[in-house]
Parts: sequence; structure tokens; C-alpha cells
Amino acid sequence: MRGAKKVLSRALAAGFITVVFFNFAWAQGIAADSSVAGWAFLSAALVTGLSGIGAGIAVAYVGAAAVGAISEKPEVTGKTILYVGLAEGIAILGFGIAFIILSKVQ
Repeated sequence: MRGAKKVLSRALAAGFITVVFFNFAWAQGIAADSSVAGWAFLSAALVTGLSGIGAGIAVAYVGAAAVGAISEKPEVTGKTILYVGLAEGIAILGFGIAFIILSKVQ
């Protein structure tokens, strides 16, 4: 139960950051005076926030399993670091997609 509370608190913190970023992005979209720009900022905010939440949850589970595997068998350290890095890649891909979306806004 304690692990679930940690995951939930991290997800809520990431959700709060997403809401703050969403409000900033929506204000910028309104200032651009274009409905398309507003939707672009909204979609960039959502993809960034949701990919961050997904990556946080993935790293929490993969990292815990990696530490357990390393403690039992130290020679798998390289593989487990690779798995944690792949889980972190979810957030990086979200940022990349957000930059692609925002590069299309004039």
C-alpha cells in the first residue's frame, strides 16, 4: 500500500505541473489570436504532461525491479540501467512531439 501512495503522490504532482503548464500554454494560444494556435498549445501541454506521468510511473516500477535484480545478481547492472533508460525515454519522446507541434505554430 505504501508504494501505491508514492506512485499516486508522484502522479498528482505531475498532474499539478501539467495543469500549470496547460494554463500558461492556453494563455499563450489566446494571445496568438488563433484557434489553431490555442489547440496546438493545448496538445503540446497534454503530450508533455501525460508522457511525464507515464514515464514517472514506468521508472518507478522498472527502477524498483532493477534494484532488486542487482541486489541478487550484480552482473545484470548494465541491462537494468538500459531498461530504466528506456522507461525514461517516454518523457523525452513526449518533449520531442511537443516541440514538433509547437514548431508548426506561427
